[in-house]
Amino acid sequence: MPDITDRRQRFAEAARAERPDLALLCLLVAAEAEPEIGEAGIDDAQIELDRLAGLLPFRPADGAAGWARAVADLLGRRCGFHGSPADYRRLESSLLTHVLRRRRGLPILLSVVWMEVARRAGGPVYGVALPGHFVVGFGDPAASDGHVLADPFDGGRVLTGADAELLVVGATGSPPTPAMLSPAPPLEIVLRILNNIRAWAAARPERSDVQLWAVELSLLLPSHPARLRYEHAQLLVQRGDFRDGAAELEAYAEVIAPVDPGAAESLQRQALAARAMLN
Repeated sequence: MPDITDRRQRFAEAARAERPDLALLCLLVAAEAEPEIGEAGIDDAQIELDRLAGLLPFRPADGAAGWARAVADLLGRRCGFHGSPADYRRLESSLLTHVLRRRRGLPILLSVVWMEVARRAGGPVYGVALPGHFVVGFGDPAASDGHVLADPFDGGRVLTGADAELLVVGATGSPPTPAMLSPAPPLEIVLRILNNIRAWAAARPERSDVQLWAVELSLLLPSHPARLRYEHAQLLVQRGDFRDGAAELEAYAEVIAPVDPGAAESLQRQALAARAMLN
């Protein structure tokens, strides 16, 4: 696998492509976690997605519902892709290479498998970023009765409107809005995966290395929360890189100074404190 500079450049280029390749971006995230998988590992994962797609029937009957049943039968029943609460405790559950091997993962990674396999077979599939629980949709998302939602974490179980509402209410306390059911763009999916990795690592201070690379990949996406730069600076300082951490704090202070001078002054003080650690 190329060195870290080449990997990051490839990720940035893939993220800025006219049509970002979701599978490739997820595999490059996995390669950041485990560089030893190499190009061969990335190729093997793409080949496995192609192989699974080849097992789907050609143009299932009954439109969106037929596609949902066919993919659930293949991936959920025959291949055993699903999730469990224990998967939330594993970093591997956010890495596509591992999910393809273990056939276990977080809802969003299992949804990536569903989406990529169905897409390769010509299926009308898209991701749906429900709060707290990612699912997939089949059919025309703009049609009131022309689409079907399925939950890959539950083996591809088809969701009724009441099921989807229950998931959203459980996560937010409010019913779903139409925007929540719209197709999730690939880069938003990748950012959400990286957010999951950041959250996993933040709960494990000994894995600040993982949190750092997840933040740095997020910053390579064309659109990302500006506050990630502050998290990046904090991580650099925590890991003993006081010079670069201070420079990042100062740069972020310049960004927010026009809207929040008080916060900018606080960041400048933090930068001074970090530089003092160099003495």
